[in-house]
Amino acid sequence: MSPRRRLTGIRPRHRSTCATVSGGQCDCRPAWEASVGSGRAGKVRRTFESQAAAKSWRADALTKLNRGQLSSGRSRRVREAAAAMIDGMREGAVRTRSGDPYKPSAIRSYDESLRLHVLPPIGAMRVSQVKRQDIQAIVDQLHADGKSPSTIRNAIVPVRVIFRRSIRGGEVSVNPCASLDLPAVRGRREHIPSPGEAAALLAALPQPERGLWATALYAGLRRGELRALRWQDVDLKAGVIHVRQAMDSRGTIIAPKSAAGTRTVPMAKVLRGYLKAHRLQNGSSQYVFGAGPRPFHPGSAAKRARKAWTTAELTPIGLHNARHAAASVLIAAGVNVKALSTYMGHSSITITLDLYGHLFPGNEDEAAQLIDAYLQRSGGAPGRARRRR
Repeated sequence: MSPRRRLTGIRPRHRSTCATVSGGQCDCRPAWEASVGSGRAGKVRRTFESQAAAKSWRADALTKLNRGQLSSGRSRRVREAAAAMIDGMREGAVRTRSGDPYKPSAIRSYDESLRLHVLPPIGAMRVSQVKRQDIQAIVDQLHADGKSPSTIRNAIVPVRVIFRRSIRGGEVSVNPCASLDLPAVRGRREHIPSPGEAAALLAALPQPERGLWATALYAGLRRGELRALRWQDVDLKAGVIHVRQAMDSRGTIIAPKSAAGTRTVPMAKVLRGYLKAHRLQNGSSQYVFGAGPRPFHPGSAAKRARKAWTTAELTPIGLHNARHAAASVLIAAGVNVKALSTYMGHSSITITLDLYGHLFPGNEDEAAQLIDAYLQRSGGAPGRARRRR
């Protein structure tokens, strides 16, 4: 083909044995390379068996390029995109779809999910190279490893954010997180021990373990808050616990889960007794439930408690179950929902009602009686209509 008739963006790819290599006439059947874009990093190239196929692809690619739907093969690697996203979240530059900054707890969760589940298999891949089957393979592997449906879905959430941002930035045109086959998350209510069960569970524990579980059962602190609790945060005289910090899974001191997480929690008399006894044994430790300068390990604490409860033929619970038990005691004692939300460290009453609304007293009969009584008082009941004057 003469230079004058050569098609821009399309060129033949001769075989290494072709005579053109030495300046002769072509004696092979060349492939055809089509390209769009400009610059070494910005070009997208494809190779075809025929010139017609190359021309067809290039025409379609030019349309997509003009619409911003075609990306270069030189996009960032997934680990680079992930790092940029997490850094942006921490700085407040990357926000939720509603425009709110991400909570510290959400950022920590995203970072951990990416490090543990996502970056090992696809971190070295370029964002534009990731296909739906690559993300589905992560889901399938987590399922094969016995991870819960909620854990699997939470692992994919930060990946969705990465590719949503990459599409907006023109780095990719197709979202590989679309139409994934994810396991269904079935809502289930966890076992909440009654006050009698709670007392029996504590009595079955060795003395050094009781303070931790009593605080979880009667004050409802989160696991990270229990790990970071210091004696200076426990006011035995005033009967309150000040929640000022938390600790992540790596032992780093962090802020509580949200602004509402910094709070003051009332200390019941029964809990005060357990903590006084615990202080006699562990008062010199930096952390209330740690050993010397080290915090306690939740997995080890749960394992020791489970062994004691199994021996006593009691149903074992976890620290999260204990937190629910604390909430149930507050509700049964008549604490209003606003105060309950504050003591539990929830960012809104809505969260409290979603979690514990089923525990509040009252039923259909009681509601009907209250409505009847109100209508009777207000003149809205039958036979009590007010006369016009």
